[in-house]
Amino acid sequence: MTAPAVLHAPAAERPPLIELDRASVVRGQVRVLHELSLRIDQGQHTAILGANGCGKSTLIKLVTRELYPLARTGGSAPVQVLGQARWQVDRLRSQLGIVTGDFGATLTDMPRLTAEETVLSGLFASFVVPPFREITDEMRQRAAEALERAHALPLRRRLYAELSTGEARRVLIARALVNRPQALLLDEPGTGLDLVARGHLLAMLRTLAGQGVTLVLVTHHIEEIIPEIDRVVVLHQGRVLADGTRRATLDGELLSRAFGGPVRVWPEGDAQGGVHYLAAAGS
Repeated sequence: MTAPAVLHAPAAERPPLIELDRASVVRGQVRVLHELSLRIDQGQHTAILGANGCGKSTLIKLVTRELYPLARTGGSAPVQVLGQARWQVDRLRSQLGIVTGDFGATLTDMPRLTAEETVLSGLFASFVVPPFREITDEMRQRAAEALERAHALPLRRRLYAELSTGEARRVLIARALVNRPQALLLDEPGTGLDLVARGHLLAMLRTLAGQGVTLVLVTHHIEEIIPEIDRVVVLHQGRVLADGTRRATLDGELLSRAFGGPVRVWPEGDAQGGVHYLAAAGS
């Protein structure tokens, strides 16, 4: 089963995937984003990297509309997704698929839901398949296609609540892929995965990137930044500390500042000719 072709207009004709223009967010009495400006274009694989508390989760919640930036008068909107200042996430799902741990926590509370039903629910922007909706053969074909792209087709009959963390993560990615989006926004996809499961995840992300799916990876794990992602935005205390290529930004001195302690970083080649960056705490 081959992945569908992803057709793109010329880059100059497409609005940015995500654009923040001096966006500020206050939670409680704390300002967690400080006039953050950031533009991610369609087709531009990007990693958002930073320590816990740097503002990564807040940025995600701006896109999912769980949080809103401080209002201001004049100028452009502080947050736009695909050129829209007002958007509904469910209506954008054929253009931007979002994978967060929040989805997984909700689905785990539905003990009789199979992996296939979990993926099918993504067609309806729901956590379950609405009882009044007929599931067609074409829908099941799309679910199977998405599961295969996420390396999860053998899991289709398994109960979602009984899957391992790594298996569940692949099914969540398939749920986003079922709408054949042009881009995926992934929030800490490797959290809780063992070494083998994380290796499978990274291999899958490399395949998706090769198929033309734009990846926006939000993470604090440097080793998750696959070779296809060459732009890295480093956040620190709600601001952009650095924005550039992997080679320029995955630097021990810079990341020591971002993570608040000594960090060593070194490149390592793989069998496919790609270069991964690894990191360890300590000087």
